[in-house]
Amino acid sequence: MARIVEPAPAKINLALHVRRRRADGYHDIETLFAFLTDGDVLTAEEADRDSLALIGPFAADLAGEGNLVTAARDAFAAMFGPIAPLAVTLDKRLPVASGIGGGSADAAAMLHVLARRHGVAVDDPTLLDCAARLGADVPACLIGRPAIGTGVGADLHLLDGLAGLSVLLVNPGIALSTAAVFRAWDGIDRGGLASDDPLAAALAGRNDLEPAARALVPAIDDVLAALAAAPGAMLSRMSGSGATCFALFEDQGACGVAAAGLRATRPDWWLLESALA
Repeated sequence: MARIVEPAPAKINLALHVRRRRADGYHDIETLFAFLTDGDVLTAEEADRDSLALIGPFAADLAGEGNLVTAARDAFAAMFGPIAPLAVTLDKRLPVASGIGGGSADAAAMLHVLARRHGVAVDDPTLLDCAARLGADVPACLIGRPAIGTGVGADLHLLDGLAGLSVLLVNPGIALSTAAVFRAWDGIDRGGLASDDPLAAALAGRNDLEPAARALVPAIDDVLAALAAAPGAMLSRMSGSGATCFALFEDQGACGVAAAGLRATRPDWWLLESALA
């Protein structure tokens, strides 16, 4: 097998409506997934034995933890049969536990590599089931297209119409537990997404986890205020369970100006300028 370089793009939730807590302990949601053109990068090539090397600015945050890349490799082998050893390198460019699906994207990238190697289509139902077993966001990351996710987020209705919008991600440098944020959710069902039109749904939507996350990490207030005040920002919101927030811009120049301003005034924050895929 030739060396494969597979992107693991960041995921954002343009809207996230929490509907109810299920009997199995999970929550039914309606969410609007979108994907960036930037994120982590996974490289794989044949080797004498399996290995996983972590590099990049956030590699140390994964040290000693169970890694979804390894879990994805094992899950694929369990469903599709034995696989030859691979030397895998994960360039961890996205912050961990930050609401932008880094671990899910990494798992999806590993599944992409293995699917290509074994002739499995990305939309193969067995592969999608494999992805769902790894986490609620992994099927969406596997498909990598704008989609409305329902159920726990793994039931997908694909959409078009967002590509090219500039986006600025900002994280205050604080990891936030998804489970803790869901526990702090107020339990009120405020209704579903208003439209299948992705931009209209995003603009009319909300993130029901935002108040809980802001209570746990007050620095999110400062991030959201800074993004909302950025000239040209058409939407600013927290992604997922936080603490990363985003702003959408129609104009790439305005996005760049906002990023430059925040880098100068808040050098302690993590920023990523990108665009929607």
